[in-house]
Amino acid sequence: MLGILVSLQFAFSLKTSVVFTAGFLLILTITFFINRNQFKQSIWFGLATYLTVISIGNLSVKFHNHLNYANHYTNQYNTSVSEFSLFQLRILEVLKPNTYNERYIAKLERINDTHVFGNILLNVNKNDTLSNFQVDEKIQIIGNLQELYRPLNPNQFDYKKYLENHQVYAQIYSKPEAISVLSAEKQSIHGYADYIRQTINKELQKYAYSPSELAVINALLLGQRQDIGKELYSDYVNAGAIHILAISGLHIGIILFILKWLLAFLLRVKHGRYITAIIILVILWSYAVVAGLSPSILRAVTMFSVITVGMYLKRPYNIYNTLAISAFILLIWNPMILFEIGFQLSYLAVIGIVAVHPLLFERLKTPYSFPNKIITLITVSLAAQLGIFPLSIFYFHQFPGLFLLTNVVIIPFLGFILGYGLLIFGMALLGIPKSLFTDIFGDIISLMNQFFKWIAQQEVFIFRDIPINWFQVIGIYLIILLFTQYFISKSYKRLVFALAITCAFQMGLFVNQYWYSHGLELVVFHKSRFSIISEKSGFNLKVFQNLDSLKLKSDYSISNYRVGSFIKNIKYEDIQNVYNFNKKQFLIIDSLGVYQSVTFKPDYVVLSQSPKINLNRLIDSLNPQVIIADGSNYKSYIKRWAETCKKRKRLFHYTGEKGAFVLKQN
Repeated sequence: MLGILVSLQFAFSLKTSVVFTAGFLLILTITFFINRNQFKQSIWFGLATYLTVISIGNLSVKFHNHLNYANHYTNQYNTSVSEFSLFQLRILEVLKPNTYNERYIAKLERINDTHVFGNILLNVNKNDTLSNFQVDEKIQIIGNLQELYRPLNPNQFDYKKYLENHQVYAQIYSKPEAISVLSAEKQSIHGYADYIRQTINKELQKYAYSPSELAVINALLLGQRQDIGKELYSDYVNAGAIHILAISGLHIGIILFILKWLLAFLLRVKHGRYITAIIILVILWSYAVVAGLSPSILRAVTMFSVITVGMYLKRPYNIYNTLAISAFILLIWNPMILFEIGFQLSYLAVIGIVAVHPLLFERLKTPYSFPNKIITLITVSLAAQLGIFPLSIFYFHQFPGLFLLTNVVIIPFLGFILGYGLLIFGMALLGIPKSLFTDIFGDIISLMNQFFKWIAQQEVFIFRDIPINWFQVIGIYLIILLFTQYFISKSYKRLVFALAITCAFQMGLFVNQYWYSHGLELVVFHKSRFSIISEKSGFNLKVFQNLDSLKLKSDYSISNYRVGSFIKNIKYEDIQNVYNFNKKQFLIIDSLGVYQSVTFKPDYVVLSQSPKINLNRLIDSLNPQVIIADGSNYKSYIKRWAETCKKRKRLFHYTGEKGAFVLKQN
């Protein structure tokens, strides 16, 4: 992990990384043979090991980075010029559609007559007459590659960075009439997996499950969440049950238990342990492929594969070593998986369960079996939540207060639901017709959806818009780690160290409070067809806007800014024409285009709602330092204003290109 982080900070070439890794491997080999027979060990072998593994992490990043190869499309095509060309590409993954487009990850194979490689984001305008593309379909498009859009407002989710972590560096927008299908033949393991999923879904439709039931079945058993509606997804998130829809260690562990029970008879056969282990590994990895190989699935299947080998070959295994082995394998296979939220949260949840659950259970257990099972569910849920809640709040800024009720009610039945679902899949593939048995499964899924909807409606238990930064996340994890270590093996030194870190963390909170309480900031946000300007003073925020009530409720730009800036109080007002900030004057010119009566010389002019003005005359009259155009203006006006400012040597800031205009107190 350290090697991956080092690689992203330092621009080592692929060749240099290979040389460094080879050199460290040679040193490691030499120190191993020198030290292996020595009675007194030295630090050199350990140091060589650390440096070698760090170097391997760096090399893994360089090796997997598509930009390091000459035939990558970014080295053959200039996305800033964006010329119209003929592209041939193959569909790799079907994404969740947005309001206007069907979306896919596609592998680019040819630009005109040049062979290239690399992944792109394909956006196809929605059309009722066009069926969705499937994985492995090869298509031809006439269009142009465009740069990915970076976040335009403060604290907004960086989708560009997210895609670049998946080796996607450009996108194409296209209409169905500009696309022709060259081949629909399945060529890859992902294509065959998609075919199996499509076949299962086609057969499941004969059982007349509702769209919400079918969407949850797909997520629960196949790891595909594209069809889950926004409201249903929100119910699962607010109920603290979203992990149920992401195939993870819980699901794979249950499947391993079912397989172990079904294959128990093979242990009586000669070499039965080896045969059972091989069958289980084949089934687990086949299931992982069909379910889409998400980070949580990969982590779970890799970890349980190691456990399976240890269990059936009678090798001792340690859960921490098992986690480390699975993480090492996955990071070698794909180093950028380190930055996947699912990868991080799944490992932290398991570590939390392994480290904290025994401590909690030991203090709460009773002499009776049934209460202990309830206590186990509670302590496992608490331990997992303790492992993930700091990072979960950092990413999602909310905490479901009823997560414990959700897990205690659902998890005891999850094994039954998964087993039932797999049986329904088998019946569907065998062509067994709809019956009471299939209807009951749909009723169970519907009941589960209704339960989570009821939990999500208990708004008082959902804590939203929780501000937190990296310093606080690291501090909380340090405190959890140190106190866990203390309770595992109590000692005076461990207690003092844990309390000292807690005090340091509290001092850091005071510094953080002071830092944000003295911040002054003015922001002109980017919002298509509307204008938003904010003034921040410490923990207070004034928002000047012209949004209607519906748009204001659904807009995330202010809420993201509010959480990221630790805002406590917010006040909404209508947009004014003049603002004074840090001894600088702002003039807002709206669609009326009135500025002739202005008696002062503004430092900044904000153009909004496409005012019909002569910019040359405005510059001659007001002489502003900077001219700002927000997202409420016509693109044709923006282009004309930009050319005028370039000729007049004036700074021009269009929020749709450069992002929100931010002015801080000096």
